[in-house]
Amino acid sequence: MSELKNAARERLQKGELSLGVGLRQARTVDIAKIMAVSGMDWLFIDLEHNSMPLDTAVQISVAALYSGIAPLVRIPIGAYGLATRALDGGALGIVVPHVDSASEAKEAVSRLKYPPIGHRSIGPGLPHFGYAAMDAKALTEILNRETLLTVMLETPAAIEAADEIAAVDGVDVVMIGTSDLSAEMGINGQTGDERIAAAYEIVIAACKKHQKWPGMGGVPQPDVIERYVQMGMRFILTGNDLAFMMAATKNRADQLRGFL
Repeated sequence: MSELKNAARERLQKGELSLGVGLRQARTVDIAKIMAVSGMDWLFIDLEHNSMPLDTAVQISVAALYSGIAPLVRIPIGAYGLATRALDGGALGIVVPHVDSASEAKEAVSRLKYPPIGHRSIGPGLPHFGYAAMDAKALTEILNRETLLTVMLETPAAIEAADEIAAVDGVDVVMIGTSDLSAEMGINGQTGDERIAAAYEIVIAACKKHQKWPGMGGVPQPDVIERYVQMGMRFILTGNDLAFMMAATKNRADQLRGFL
C-alpha cells in the first residue's frame, strides 16, 4: 500500500479539528469508506460498550487503512492483550479508558508502544504495510510515530492528575470522557456545567504545557462542543452511528408525517 498515514494525527498536526465517529452498530467494512466520505477523520471502534468481536474490529480497521480514515479502537479496562492484537490487525490507535494516574498512563505506553518508547512485541506481516516483509527498525519507528495513543480521563481524580498524565512520554491525546466524568461528579449529563468546563480548562492547560492534544467525547450538544472547541479542544468524538442513524430517521419520519 502507499505510505502509511494517520488522518486523525494529520489534522491535529495542522492545528485543525480531528473528527471521529463511534461505531456501536456497524459490523461491515463499508462503514470505513462511508464515514470517510461523510467527513470523518477517525473511527472510534468501541470494544468497551458493545458486543463487537475483535475479528470484526480488525476487518473494519484494514478497510479504514485503504479508505483514508484512521481506525482507533477503544478497549475494555486493562485489556492490553486485546489492544495489541487490534494493533497487529490494522488499528492505528488505541483509546485506553479510565486512566486515573500517571502510572496508569505509563503502563499504557509500555504495553502499546514499541521499544525504545515501550515494550510492545513486534509481529511481522502487518496490514499497515500491505502485509509485506519489512525492516523491523523501520516498522517500529513508523508505527510508534503513526499509532495514536489516547488516554481517557473520566473521574475527578483523573482531572486532578491531568498535568502528570499529560507529562507522560508516549501519550498522544488526553481525552475527557464527559459522560462518566459528569456522573462521577453527581451532575450526570450536564456537560455544559461550569464544573465540567473547569475540568476542560485543566486538561487543555496540561496538554498545552506538555505538547499533547486535548480530546473530548460524550458531549452531544453542538453549542457545548463549540464552547469547548473555542477553549482549545481539537480531538472530537462527534457522536456514534446509532445516535446519528436514529436522529436522521426520526427527523425524516417527522417531516413526512407532517405532510398530512
